[in-house]
Amino acid sequence: MSEYNIRQVFEKDGILASHIAGYHERTQQLEMALAIADAIENNTQLVAEAGTGTGKTFAYLVPALLTGGKVIISTGTKNLQDQLFSRDLPNVRDALKVPVTVAMLKGRSNYVCHYHLERAVNEGRFAARDDAQYVHLIKAFSENSKTGDKGELNTVPENATIWANVTSTRDNCLGGDCNFYKECFVMEARKQALAADVVVVNHHLFFADVMLRDEGVAELLPSANTVIFDEAHQLPDVAGLFFGEDISTSQLLELARDCTAAHLSLAKDCVQLGEVIPVLEKACKDFRLIFAYEGSRMPVQKALALKDFQSSFDHMQAQLQALSTVLETQAARDPLLEKCWQRSMALHDLLSRWHAAENNNLVRWVEVFTQSVQLHATPLSVAEGFGKQLNAQPRAWIFTSATLAVKNDFSHYVAQMGLQDAHTASWQSPFNYQEQALFYVPPEMPDPNSPSYTACVVAAALPVLQASGGRAFVLSTSLRAMREIHALLKEAFAENGIESPLLLQGDTSRTELLDRFRQLGNAVLVGSQSFWEGVDVRGEALSVVIIDKLPFAPPDDPVLSARVDKLNAEGKNAFMEYQLPYSVITLKQGAGRLIRDENDRGVLMICDPRLITKSYGKRIWQSLPPFKRTRVLTDVQAFFADH
Repeated sequence: MSEYNIRQVFEKDGILASHIAGYHERTQQLEMALAIADAIENNTQLVAEAGTGTGKTFAYLVPALLTGGKVIISTGTKNLQDQLFSRDLPNVRDALKVPVTVAMLKGRSNYVCHYHLERAVNEGRFAARDDAQYVHLIKAFSENSKTGDKGELNTVPENATIWANVTSTRDNCLGGDCNFYKECFVMEARKQALAADVVVVNHHLFFADVMLRDEGVAELLPSANTVIFDEAHQLPDVAGLFFGEDISTSQLLELARDCTAAHLSLAKDCVQLGEVIPVLEKACKDFRLIFAYEGSRMPVQKALALKDFQSSFDHMQAQLQALSTVLETQAARDPLLEKCWQRSMALHDLLSRWHAAENNNLVRWVEVFTQSVQLHATPLSVAEGFGKQLNAQPRAWIFTSATLAVKNDFSHYVAQMGLQDAHTASWQSPFNYQEQALFYVPPEMPDPNSPSYTACVVAAALPVLQASGGRAFVLSTSLRAMREIHALLKEAFAENGIESPLLLQGDTSRTELLDRFRQLGNAVLVGSQSFWEGVDVRGEALSVVIIDKLPFAPPDDPVLSARVDKLNAEGKNAFMEYQLPYSVITLKQGAGRLIRDENDRGVLMICDPRLITKSYGKRIWQSLPPFKRTRVLTDVQAFFADH
């Protein structure tokens, strides 16, 4: 693969221009492609930041497809995975006329399981009324589908409760003992991935597999010449999930559910089994009840101090042990009963390890959901764990995203991921931000911690929303602020006769909300974390992005405070080396929603006065694209009046 070949692909009258509608030459894209080609050729690590509009997908696909080796591409979300596999990869492959085979691999919960589907149909016990109807749609789908990928079945909602009954988990898959092993969709997807030249996975699957040696990537990695991570800014958080150890009460309840099914179909004569299962279920639910409300994340010390924590935990663990003892007596009767017994022992072991806290590199904390409690043990650093993968054998590792650096400084990201040997490079967006956009910080805002802050955000946002005629995202850093902003805007819109429709994250799925937002053309969408990244609204429907405050991780976040303590103890400045870079990278993601192509125009409004009043404020706004800046409302009004 020569530089000459790559230039021919990207030039104005080159291969991509003649095969892909709307393609045009960008210097940044070519430079990035050449840097990636060089990393692939020399088996090196490259951390590449490319501003919105650079065309980073083609910049990595072209050299990846021209090298001829085996390539794993890992994306941030399943949506991006589907888009790469169904659209971008085939387009580039056809343009280059290269005979590469392509496969997509998802986690096993994305594929219908013949065994569990048949069991669900035969038992006919469902959590929701719609499930009885859905199960027949899934049955028909499984008989006609080549992949069994639930993403292809639009008639059953992604969040339908039936999916848990008709897919398998690592825990309840019978493997080679299953009667349907030969027709298994998961095994077929893995087989195709092993044979393919290019395999598209997602970050969760990549790390789950690297740690558990389970879902198929572990088999793929040894033969891969190149691994490419798109949306690589998400990796530190995702890796943290998998290099740690977690256990949830929902895993115990799933075990109880599978034990009930096995008891009724295989071991009805074992009376004892029917007695111990409901006792474990009650113990799990009682354990959830000692925590006051959902959505809380607390350090282990706070959880341990709760009244009844220890006694409830001990009781739950004892009931799991009781179930395990009974299952051991039945395990020889059937592979399903044996699998349940093995799961009960593994879960008991996880609970014991979490409680014993013998690993000093793991931070223990607790997360509370509506129906369940998750006990986490998260590593202080993923650098060591990930570093072992990097150096296992020579291959190229490419990390790319629009947001990896702080003012072109990659040291935060490189340290987090253990990429000391990586080359780093950055390419600015080709968009003309000076002409296309305005960055507005309103004057006279109070301190972000003051009780009146959210009301002041809404008061400052109102004239901007009037000038733009809606067409806005209002992004907040917390769900509580999001709900408060929505309520205040609703009131203000009614008082001022503003007719822009008001949408709220959570009212329906993200996809449906975005479809409505695009169709309405003048809506205001109030959102939190879900809308800060991975959202692409081009054109006039989105002309304003308003951010309530700088997205610093909450100081009471248990993992953050442990990492801060560790850095400070090492004599480092945790704020400058960890908290500030985290905030900048998140802010760049939110700001990146505004200008999505060369014809977009819009205003970015960040309400937080710390951008101006704090010494680090300059470092933050200098990390953003080169917007024209103002603190004067009439400039914003003129910007929209001129258009």
